[in-house]
Amino acid sequence: MDTFFIAHGAVNVVVDETVPVRSFLQSWKSDTMQEAPKAILIVSGHWDTDAPTVNLVHGTNDTIHDFNGFPEFFYQLKYPAPGAPDVAMRIKELLDASGLGPVKEEKARGLDHAVWVPLMLMYPEANIPVCELSVQTGRSAEYHYKLGKALAPLREEGVLIIGSGHVTHNLKDRGPNDGPTPKWASDFDTWVKDSLLNGRYDEVNNCEKVQGYKMNHPKPDHLFPLHVALGAAGNGAKATLIHHSWTDSVISYASYRFTAAQ
Repeated sequence: MDTFFIAHGAVNVVVDETVPVRSFLQSWKSDTMQEAPKAILIVSGHWDTDAPTVNLVHGTNDTIHDFNGFPEFFYQLKYPAPGAPDVAMRIKELLDASGLGPVKEEKARGLDHAVWVPLMLMYPEANIPVCELSVQTGRSAEYHYKLGKALAPLREEGVLIIGSGHVTHNLKDRGPNDGPTPKWASDFDTWVKDSLLNGRYDEVNNCEKVQGYKMNHPKPDHLFPLHVALGAAGNGAKATLIHHSWTDSVISYASYRFTAAQ
C-alpha cells in the first residue's frame, strides 16, 4: 500500500468549495485510492509530544475541536470513526523494536482536525478504524524519516499511512487567497517538490539546513509528517505530486504519494 502526505487545511475546508484541496480530498476514493484500507494511521501536525505517542482507543474516537474563531457550526461537527487499538499496539511494537521507543499511549485522546478534516471528505462514512501518531518537534527531520521506516511493515498489513501537515506553514505572514505568493514560500515549496520528485531524499531529510526552512516553518510540526510518510514507503520509493494549490498567499497545499519500489 502506498503512503501519502496530504495538506489538511483549516476546518472550513469541510464546507468551503472555494478551497481547491476540498475537491481533491472528496475525489480520493475515485481518483487516488480505490482500495479500502483495513485501518488508517495519520501522523498529525497538530499533536506534538516529547516521545512518540499513539491514541489507543477502544470504541469510537472523540472529535477534538482544536481551533478558535470559527462559527458555532464547526464546533458541532463529529467524525465518529472507530479507534484502531490493534494498530496502536503494533506501532508500539515496531518502534520499540527499532529503538525508537518507548511509545506512550493516550487512551482518552480523540482525533484533532489534522485528522478528521481530511478524513471527513476522503472517507465520509467514518467506518474505517483510525489511529493517530504524534510528532516530536524537539527531534529532527531525519529522526521522523527513521520513524516512518520502522512503521513500513504496516503497509503490508493493510494500514494506510498518511502524514497530515503542510509544506509551508507560516501563519503569521498569511495574506489574501488571491494575493501573490512571496518568494520565500514559493522557493521552499519548489525545493521540496524538486527534491522529492528527483529522489533527493537525503536533502529532504536535512531540510533544516535549507534556506527558507525557518521562515516557512517557525515550528516544524506541519512538515515532519511528510518525513514519516516518506520513510514508511521504504528505500527507493517514488514520489508523485498529486495535488498543488495555495491559500492565504503563503500556505502550500502540495500533497504527495509515495510508491514503494517494486
